[in-house]
Amino acid sequence: MNAQHRGTIVVVSADVGAGHDSAAAELTRRLADRGFAVHRVNFLDLLPRPARWMFREAYRGVLRWAPWGYDALFTITGRSRLVVAVLRGVLAPLRGRARRAVPPGTRAVVTTYPFANQLLGPLRRRGLLPVPLVTYVTDFVVHPTWVAPGVDIYCTLRHARHDASGAGGPLDVRTVAPLVSATFPAATGTSRRAARRRFGLPERERLVLIVAGAWGTGDIEATVADVAAADGVRTVVVCGRNATLRQRLRGLTPHVLGWVDDMPTLMRAVDVVVENAGGLTCQEALSCGVPVITYRPLPGHGRANATVLAAAGLTRWAPSAEQLRRAVAALAASQPPAPDGWTGGWADPAGLVADEVGRQAGTGCAAYRRRRAVLDAVDEAVGVLATVLPSIRWTGGR
Repeated sequence: MNAQHRGTIVVVSADVGAGHDSAAAELTRRLADRGFAVHRVNFLDLLPRPARWMFREAYRGVLRWAPWGYDALFTITGRSRLVVAVLRGVLAPLRGRARRAVPPGTRAVVTTYPFANQLLGPLRRRGLLPVPLVTYVTDFVVHPTWVAPGVDIYCTLRHARHDASGAGGPLDVRTVAPLVSATFPAATGTSRRAARRRFGLPERERLVLIVAGAWGTGDIEATVADVAAADGVRTVVVCGRNATLRQRLRGLTPHVLGWVDDMPTLMRAVDVVVENAGGLTCQEALSCGVPVITYRPLPGHGRANATVLAAAGLTRWAPSAEQLRRAVAALAASQPPAPDGWTGGWADPAGLVADEVGRQAGTGCAAYRRRRAVLDAVDEAVGVLATVLPSIRWTGGR
């Protein structure tokens, strides 16, 4: 079916790491296959230009240099409805920009980033976003920062832990299959020998893949050393776009890779995956049927995901170097799990969005368009005042 016959769906993500954007890209592909035109929006592009760089680099810096700070922030926002409400208020001046990012004729908006819910949810609740608002939660934990009044549907993964704090009412939560490319389970059709030749890896060794995410965050050097101490295994490390980390690791293991475009084949080449976030890499490995160990998980969402995954029996969480070595040895010699063992039978998020579009009108109305012009001006004025008032107070106090 031609895309113009089904309309446009807006997908809001954020280029913070790779997980949110990867989920958005896969959702975009599936929606396009169903005949929709997809308009991608980067949440960070809604911020004023200087704030975009500051937000991304501050997040990266906290994860790398002050993980305890990120852990504290994750804990505070997880326990206090007020803190999440404050976050929602801070984002309020951006609502005009958010509305303008949704083109006329849009049939639905889907988010893959939690802060986007705090920005768009209030618009939906007030009737200023007259189309369904659906979110796909990229983690195994529905942290309260994902939860906002006005979100119609929360798409969560199997065994996800729900927290309705700050929702203002019951959540419509649907369990869905992960937004992982079909190339991952399909990679099992490639022979392990061919996969290893593709990356120049030894054909007869037991290989453990250590993944550090797009930014190469976490105590990866210690992880490499601890895995290498296990009997009879070789390490393969993916450093993402962290060239500095890749250079440091060259002296620890001969198989150090940067950004890898063909992750399905690489996962087919290895026996075990060791990761620290419980996000995209974990979902991809499970879809390939590769056993996963979580070790030295990142603070905040990494530890929360590890808890849920281990409790569900989907992964193993190794809390010490000795337990890591035992888990690596056991899994490297075991029969791999079935590739569809945790995804089979669950709804396709793209199908769920398409069904929701079919149930609700998404064309808006003239009254909405008139209110939108007025409120855009009001939101811009609020943004200016929020910037100017602190300096006025400071001047008056001298």
